[in-house]
Amino acid sequence: MFVSGAESGHENSAIPGTVLIPTRFVWPYGGRRVLLSGSFTRWSEHIPMSPIEGCPTVFQVIWSLAPGYHQYKFFVDGEWRHDEHQPFVSGNYGVVNTIFLPREPDVVPAVFSPDTPGGSNMDLDNDPFPRGEVIPRISEADLEVSRHRVSEFLSTHIAYELLPESGKVIALDVNLPVKQAFHTLYEQGIPVAPLWDFCKGQFVGVLSALDFILILRELGNHGSNLTEEELETHTISAWKEGKLHLRQIDGSGRLCPRHLVHAGPYDSLKDVTLKILQNKVATVPIIHSASQDGSFPQLLHLASLSGILKCICRHFRHSSSSLPILQQPICSIPVGTWVPKIGESNGQPFAMLRPNASLGAALSLLVQAEVSSIPIVDDNDSLLDIYSRSDITALAKDRAYAQIHLDNMSIHQALQLGQDANSPYGFISGQRCQMCLRSDPLHKVMERLANPGVRRLVIVEAGSKRVEGVISLSDVFRFLLG
Repeated sequence: MFVSGAESGHENSAIPGTVLIPTRFVWPYGGRRVLLSGSFTRWSEHIPMSPIEGCPTVFQVIWSLAPGYHQYKFFVDGEWRHDEHQPFVSGNYGVVNTIFLPREPDVVPAVFSPDTPGGSNMDLDNDPFPRGEVIPRISEADLEVSRHRVSEFLSTHIAYELLPESGKVIALDVNLPVKQAFHTLYEQGIPVAPLWDFCKGQFVGVLSALDFILILRELGNHGSNLTEEELETHTISAWKEGKLHLRQIDGSGRLCPRHLVHAGPYDSLKDVTLKILQNKVATVPIIHSASQDGSFPQLLHLASLSGILKCICRHFRHSSSSLPILQQPICSIPVGTWVPKIGESNGQPFAMLRPNASLGAALSLLVQAEVSSIPIVDDNDSLLDIYSRSDITALAKDRAYAQIHLDNMSIHQALQLGQDANSPYGFISGQRCQMCLRSDPLHKVMERLANPGVRRLVIVEAGSKRVEGVISLSDVFRFLLG
């Protein structure tokens, strides 16, 4: 494996005047002593390789080579080996790996530039990888190194580092009426809030936009025992206790309430990330208690994957070479959900809706597909808008939920409720539709997803904005953590 750049390394003998290219060779499969030899040493010299710091099974060495075609092998613990995941051929020295270096070394561009805009304005008319062009692939070694360094960073940094210098965190009393609670979510422009129980003196759960979706669907069901009038006085506590979907069955088959997923300020970022992914939640409250029994808890922050991703971007902003995976286009790595191609039968149906589809259909799809948003497309599957779970709180405005029937309101009409000029969200189409191209490098996608409120990017075709897939925060973290 090689990567060219301005890294320092040994220089071998070459024709005077030849420009040598620093080239990194990697052996990622362990061993006690690993050496490199090849045509560039005339197979007579063995170059010692060193384990990467913090990753003892991955060996590397940088050796300056002249442009052209080279063959090489690894001498691992007294045995000649080759890397089956890199190009190889059969030659005079058995099976050997091969590389070709062009006359001009590739320039590795800087990533996470502070000047890169974080908004959604982007040029969708230029795709560096038109159909049929060979797309660069990352080696298993570079993938393993990148994942290890991300995991190491998350393991050595704590949740306390996520806390902003200033800000507010809103919590709701469990005895608050549901109707008033969702007015609060709408007015404050937040999709989720922790729940405080004064009787127990602790945080007991979270109220999210998903709860409002389920309540509206309950109101729309025939035979529902929850009327619009009762919604005015129905408390959060009563709603939570009465819903089977918010309970889980333990090993004995009995119903038991779901416990609040939370973290402490000194928990590692990796532990917080895994809690979010494993429990399929959008946020994890960071709660601190000065006493050992957990009394007098303080709510410090609501941790999210976007905040953690922002820490990763900031940490690796000026060290692009330490994470080779960052330069890979997203279409070349297993990340995201893509629209199945013609003839493919292994793909999961991709959730998209037309603007004239009913709001009821959109809410059902959000719940059943377990996604946070759905692309709204025209008859050519070109992106028009996005409908997200958090958009449902717009129905709290002027008690709109009491005057509508889910199956009679279209998605387009529902979105217009949230695009009022006086809305705290300030939605306009350009801010709502967060997009990327399949040729965008991973670091560019990560930068956009690190913006507050952005949980998914719609992958669109350059020019036409035809939807090709979706990449979410959880997709990125599952890929980075392997």
